[in-house]
Amino acid sequence: MCMQNCIKSFLSLLMFMLILNSCKVLQPHKAPELSSDDKLYRELAISDTANIANVPWRSLFTDTLLQSLIEEAIINSPDMQIAVARMKKAEANLRQSKAAFFPSLNANAIATFKNANSDGSGTSEFYELFGSTSWEADIWGKFRSTKRANMAAFLESEAYKRAVQTQLIANVAITYYSLLAFDEQLLITEKTLEKRESNVEAMKLLKENDVITGADLVLSEANRYAAEVTLPDLKQNIYETENTINMLLGRNPGPIARSTLAEQEISADLKYGVPAQLLANRPDVQEAEYKFRYYFQMTNIARSYFYPSLTITASAGISETDLSQLFDARTIFWNIAGGVTQPIFNQGLNRQRLKVAQANEEESLIAFKQTLLTAGTEVVNAMHEYQTATEKITIRTKQIEYLEKSVDYTMELLKYTSSTNYTDVLTSEVNLLSAQINSVNDKLQQLEAIVFLYQSLGGGWEKQSL
Repeated sequence: MCMQNCIKSFLSLLMFMLILNSCKVLQPHKAPELSSDDKLYRELAISDTANIANVPWRSLFTDTLLQSLIEEAIINSPDMQIAVARMKKAEANLRQSKAAFFPSLNANAIATFKNANSDGSGTSEFYELFGSTSWEADIWGKFRSTKRANMAAFLESEAYKRAVQTQLIANVAITYYSLLAFDEQLLITEKTLEKRESNVEAMKLLKENDVITGADLVLSEANRYAAEVTLPDLKQNIYETENTINMLLGRNPGPIARSTLAEQEISADLKYGVPAQLLANRPDVQEAEYKFRYYFQMTNIARSYFYPSLTITASAGISETDLSQLFDARTIFWNIAGGVTQPIFNQGLNRQRLKVAQANEEESLIAFKQTLLTAGTEVVNAMHEYQTATEKITIRTKQIEYLEKSVDYTMELLKYTSSTNYTDVLTSEVNLLSAQINSVNDKLQQLEAIVFLYQSLGGGWEKQSL
């Protein structure tokens, strides 16, 4: 009796020590430590927390045709559907990890037939119906860490979906603006072609009056075809851009309803807030942070394999030699057992599992910091690109104004003076067309910069914008 009491006391003390030490196995999660973010936005002045990312995309993109395209893309885009499927998978894993806290339960039915004698006579029957259950105590937090890891994976998939939506909105908007830019360039080129065709007719009259030479007339014809030859490429660009938008929307190729580039005005105040808001607003930064959480918990799980597991099993049932009397059986049996399994030698598997988990955790931490740095770089690049495009638009407007005058003046001088030849007219016309095409690119660059800034700050996924 004394020996039994000593064994019980020893086991009780052992279990108490195991539970006490379990606190050291699970490491509490800590958010990644970040260095000072004062310089993340380089020289941009940080005045307040106002942020364009908080503007719903419908308020930012006021073109109703563009709004319809974005809304359709969010609903039907294959990328969004893949993101939703990824969330469903992560949610199923989370539910599965929660089920590990509960005991397993199994039902069993056994029927045995046996010959009692060597001559085949005296067959005996035996029937048994029983249930069994097993439960592993989560002393070292393996199940808790698994649940937290799967929760982080689910949140990561949710952040991934938001990142896909942000990227999708930006892609649709930028591709739409590119389509409008090609339309505008086509319109400019067609008008230029009409004007050059008119110039050819005027040059023929000047040639008949011996004001210009035959070489000038031929050069004017070539100049007309130089404008015309760019039309097929512009039309091909329009065709391909329409197909790209349809692909983003999950549609078959076809025409796209659209407005004009001149109608595109984004009046939102381009505020970029403070760098700390990137973690709250930008989905890919959140995704990287949740991935770090996942691998942090996987390291906790790997540590738990070094410690013993406590499993409690139980079974109960009935047995009878006559099937008709099975549910009236007087033979009822049951048992309860508890066991502790301590890994001693496992071919270094546990140690390698921990090393892999720690390496994954370290890698995910570095990836998170890199994602944050990338986000900051994209913000300052987008803001600087907007400022550059705005400055170019102002200068280009003046350039076009003077080039238009240059074309008119040189053409008039060609008619009435001998000091001007067609090369002067040609130079002015070529420069004017180039400046007009570039002015479209300047406007496109400005619109793209706003979209990039909105995306880089994490705009487009807010619930109120759906």
